[in-house]
Amino acid sequence: MTSTDTAVVGKLSPLDRLLPVWIGAAMVAGVLAGQWIPGLGAGLDAVAVDGVSLPIALGLLVMMYPVLAKVRYDRLDTVTRDRRLLLPSVILNWLIGPALMFGLAWLLLPDLPEYRTGLIIVGLARCIAMVIIWNDLACGDSEAAAVLVALNSVFQVIAFGTLGWFYLSVLPGWLGLPASDLAVSGWQIVKNVLIFLGIPLVAGYLSRRLGERAKGRTWYETRYLPKVGPIALYGLLFTIVILFALQGHQITSQPLDVARIALPLLAYFAIMWAGSYAFGKAVGLSYERTTTLAFTAAGNNFELAIAVAIATFGATSGQALAGVVGPLIEVPVLVALVYVSLALRRRFATVTEE
Repeated sequence: MTSTDTAVVGKLSPLDRLLPVWIGAAMVAGVLAGQWIPGLGAGLDAVAVDGVSLPIALGLLVMMYPVLAKVRYDRLDTVTRDRRLLLPSVILNWLIGPALMFGLAWLLLPDLPEYRTGLIIVGLARCIAMVIIWNDLACGDSEAAAVLVALNSVFQVIAFGTLGWFYLSVLPGWLGLPASDLAVSGWQIVKNVLIFLGIPLVAGYLSRRLGERAKGRTWYETRYLPKVGPIALYGLLFTIVILFALQGHQITSQPLDVARIALPLLAYFAIMWAGSYAFGKAVGLSYERTTTLAFTAAGNNFELAIAVAIATFGATSGQALAGVVGPLIEVPVLVALVYVSLALRRRFATVTEE
C-alpha cells in the first residue's frame, strides 16, 4: 500500500478501519445470541409489520439515513447525463447478474435443486440498501450511488416477477433442465423498496434541504454530517446481529450445505465486482464512479430474496437457507472489496465528471 492509500485509510475512524473485525464479531454475537437465549429468534421474528421483521427494518433505516443525508441532490443531473455509467449499470444488474447466478447455481449445485433455486432468487434481487454503505466506505460517488440504487428499485418493481418466471420456469425448459415455480407478490417487492429505500431517501433529502436552508451548506457538511455519520455503521452492526440471531440455527446445523451454497456466491461476487470495476476503468470513468458501478453491480437485496423464499417455499426450506447464506458471504466479501478498491485508487488519474 502506497503512502496515498495509507493516507486514505488513515482518514477512516477506528470503527471504519476495523470494520471487518466488528462485522465478524457481530456475526458471531448474533449466532451465539440466537443459540443461547431461549426464544430470542422466535421473539424477534414475531415483531413484524406486514411480514417485515421490525428489528431488521429499524437497523436498515438507521444504517441508510446518514449515507443518503450526505448526497448532494442538486448534483444528480451530472449522474443522469453520464451514459457510460447508467447503461452499463442496467446491463450488469438486470442482464449479466441474474444470468451469471443462474449459470453458477446450475454448474455448482446440479444435485441440490432447493439451494439452486434459492441462489437464483438471490441473483434476481438487486441491491438497494447495504451497497450504499460499501460505496461510501470505498469513497465512491454518493450521488451516482443514489441514482443507480433508485434505478435498481424501479427495475426491481417492474422486472423481478418476470425474471423469476423466466429463470426458474422458462429458461430451464429451453435447456432441457428441471423447472421450478416462483409465486412472487408484486406488493412484497413494492413494500421492500418503499421501506428500505423510500423512507431513508426522503429523510436524507429533507435533512439536507432544510439543514442547508436553515444554517447553510458549510454547517451542514462540517457540523451535522460528522455527528450523524457514525450512526450508519452502528445500524449496520445492529442489523447483522439481528439477522444472524434469527437465522443462526439454520447456519450452524447445516455447515456442509452452507459451504456448498457459499462457493457459487463467492464466485458470483468476485466476477461481478472485478468485471464491473475493469469495465468502468476501461471506459474512462473516474475512480469514484467506477467504484460505485462495481459495488452496485455486485451487491444483492438479501432482504427481498429471503422474504420471497420464505413466502413461496417456507421458512425451513432449502431456498430460504440459501437466501440466509447470501449475507453471510456477501457482507465480509464486500467489506474486503472496500479495502481492495481503496488499494486500487492510485491507478486512477484525477478525473472531473461532467
